[in-house]
Amino acid sequence: MRKDRILITGSLGQLGSELAPALAGIYGKDSVFISDIRADRQESDLHYISLNVCDDKRLGEIVDKYKITQIYHLAAILSAKGEQDPHWAWQVNMDGTLHVLEIAREKNLDKVYFPSSIAVFGSNTPLHNTPQHTIMNPSTVYGISKLSGERWTEYYYQKFGVDARSLRYPGIISYKTLPGGGTTDYAVDIFHQAIQHGSYTSFLKRDTRLPMIYMPDAIKATLDLMEAPAEKISIRSSYNLTAMSFTPEELAQEIRKHLPNFQIDYAPDFRQEIADSWPASIDDQQARDDWAWQPSYDLLSLTQDMLLQLRHKYNINGTSDTHEQLADTLI
Repeated sequence: MRKDRILITGSLGQLGSELAPALAGIYGKDSVFISDIRADRQESDLHYISLNVCDDKRLGEIVDKYKITQIYHLAAILSAKGEQDPHWAWQVNMDGTLHVLEIAREKNLDKVYFPSSIAVFGSNTPLHNTPQHTIMNPSTVYGISKLSGERWTEYYYQKFGVDARSLRYPGIISYKTLPGGGTTDYAVDIFHQAIQHGSYTSFLKRDTRLPMIYMPDAIKATLDLMEAPAEKISIRSSYNLTAMSFTPEELAQEIRKHLPNFQIDYAPDFRQEIADSWPASIDDQQARDDWAWQPSYDLLSLTQDMLLQLRHKYNINGTSDTHEQLADTLI
């Protein structure tokens, strides 16, 4: 096992809940410390710490107490929730990031990870095959804060030598965690609704194309980036990342190959405007060139695995007759 000691902020979110055990497999359970704003200890065999990332004093105390060498800073308010309370989202997203970067500088930490998002792009960004370097004019507080975080991440590397690294995630799809307030979360909820109820109402239009990635690939990309030699990292703002792009209708059609009776209808809400400002597809060639990024899942294999895993999940937990009938139709 490695000697490094890892602190994960926002560890109870979608990415953190699956990244934490992956890091524990590399560094050992005694070297990974998970934290979130909740006061109660969560069900985990990793050491849990209650932490508000806006409290820089406590963050510094934790780094000292547990001899932290790396921070994965995942704590953030996502796009849809951020629009409901922009000032709160800005405070959490920006103050937390600056606190982490400043503590990394002060205490000479080995590495910092900052997750960015396709939300940094905007209406003037090229819609298709969005390049690594392009116009970015985000229209949400989430996107604005993530773009600001990218600039701060690069600044702390250039000015202070902080080894900070970042990925611009597309929508992340996972069967282990429920939707958490993101605009791309329809692509998670649709599977749960398909298994449980056989139908889904999309808050995005049928032809809204967005870039996506399956969680195993998102974890792999994160670890590969952080394990890459420093001389291989040419982007210190944030790397473009993607695995596939699809629309709600295309996803529904793929689900129907396994659940023929699945129905979808459309009732676009405020999240449609957010999605319309984001790219339809991403050019992540720089990540492929620098540290050999390569996804393993496409739409077909993603759909197969999501339905398989959720069928097992709901069978284990006990389900309704409706679900049992649906599960029987899975091919």
